[in-house]
Amino acid sequence: MSQDKEKFIQQTSEGYAFKGESILLGGAMFGGETLTGTQIRLPLKTMNRHGLIAGATGTGKTKTLQVIGEGLSSQSVPVLMMDIKGDLSGIAMPGSSNEKIEERAEKIGIQFTPEGFPVEFLTISDEKGSRLRATVSEFGPVLFSKMLELNDTQSGIVSLIFKYCDDNQIPLLDLKDFKRLIQFITDEGKDEVEKIYGKISAVSAGTILRKVIELEQQKADQFFGEVSFDVNDLMRIDDKGRGVISMLRLTDIQSRPKLFSTFLLCLLVEIYNTYPEEGDLDKPKLVIFIDEAHLLFEEASKALLDQIETIIKLIRSKGVGIFFCTQNPVDIPESVLSQLGMKVQHALRAFTAKDRKMIKLVAENYPVSEFYDIETMLTSLGIGEAAVTVLNEKGNPTPLASVMLCPPKSRMDVLEQGEIDAIVASSKITGKYNQSIDRESAYEILNRKLESASAESQVKEEPGKGGKEEKTTFEKVITSSTARSIGTTVAREITRGILGVLGIRSRRR
Repeated sequence: MSQDKEKFIQQTSEGYAFKGESILLGGAMFGGETLTGTQIRLPLKTMNRHGLIAGATGTGKTKTLQVIGEGLSSQSVPVLMMDIKGDLSGIAMPGSSNEKIEERAEKIGIQFTPEGFPVEFLTISDEKGSRLRATVSEFGPVLFSKMLELNDTQSGIVSLIFKYCDDNQIPLLDLKDFKRLIQFITDEGKDEVEKIYGKISAVSAGTILRKVIELEQQKADQFFGEVSFDVNDLMRIDDKGRGVISMLRLTDIQSRPKLFSTFLLCLLVEIYNTYPEEGDLDKPKLVIFIDEAHLLFEEASKALLDQIETIIKLIRSKGVGIFFCTQNPVDIPESVLSQLGMKVQHALRAFTAKDRKMIKLVAENYPVSEFYDIETMLTSLGIGEAAVTVLNEKGNPTPLASVMLCPPKSRMDVLEQGEIDAIVASSKITGKYNQSIDRESAYEILNRKLESASAESQVKEEPGKGGKEEKTTFEKVITSSTARSIGTTVAREITRGILGVLGIRSRRR
């Protein structure tokens, strides 16, 4: 037993001895004993190879995410965290010590020092923080069509709308603009548009409109608009040289998974398109943590999943790492899971035959170990313990190690509302993104065009001839072919759009 222990210590120490900068994750365990001095570290050089943090509820996944985020910030690496449950916000405030934390720190061989970290709260919903937005134009016709899960014919109409706006220099900013354009190309502007771009199916246009309304019901109109978020604002360092942790608060987004997956893909695409090529740096430029990652993949369409997989493969060359945090590795599509170099697996529970099969499958994702029965280890790990393997500086997997994880230095609990308000009030970017902008775009331009045509028609009409009175804008909309084809509910949505009740005023960056 002592020979096995010595061999384990030697192999583990050699496997986790990195030349460059690294983050301390915890102390290696062997035979149920934490080996003081045999520490497990994460090399910064390979953190752009992405990673996975998984485990059953209550096993400590969120705290692991917190420890890694603290380490990155301390090494001047900016971090973006998706806070789904609200329990990551405590990273902004120093934690407090107690007997259990001191005991854990002693076993690992570290000194526990409470510390808070620089946090910037972001939001795409009703939460407090700097608002993240993007215009419809910035999405582009391909991504916008994939988001709506359109077929080829419907996607062609979307491309036509974008082309029409480009050719006529019409800003396409929010969903209200897009809905108005659908009505325009199938009603008062139909002859003009079809003369240049070809026939348009009112049925297909109606289908697109229904899809947009479905997205609006998930409050996507809060996301589409201006001021567009500049992803360079995720790259900030505070005056102490620590990376700013941008905390995207999503506690009210769980019932709107399509909006979440759409937003995240848009953000990743924008980062990829904006950041320069870097290759493999000594440390990442930005690390993104996606908590409750199953929400991203559950409701995403096949087209969106393909797009996410592609971006994850490519974005590492920009110096960006992405870490998925979820209860079960099988929540992550296999094509994405194969891209994740670092794995931190907390305990899994085997209550059913299906659970045991799943654990066997998970165990096969880890390097073969002469020191552990991996399936047994995965079910016997305690709270705050995990099976760990990472990529070393040469890109090879390190030996599998059972690890007692370091306690977070920051608060392991949610912030009080007053503390959140204070952080938002002191933000250097909230004023930039939360200002209200009302700029002329497609909605106003097309309405003004219709009103002008209506006025000219009334001037030309001879009085006293009993001529038929020109229809008002309201009447034109509710009697249009599009409205008839898609029914009363959608007609009501178009009418609301014409009256200016829905949507956000915005501009293109």
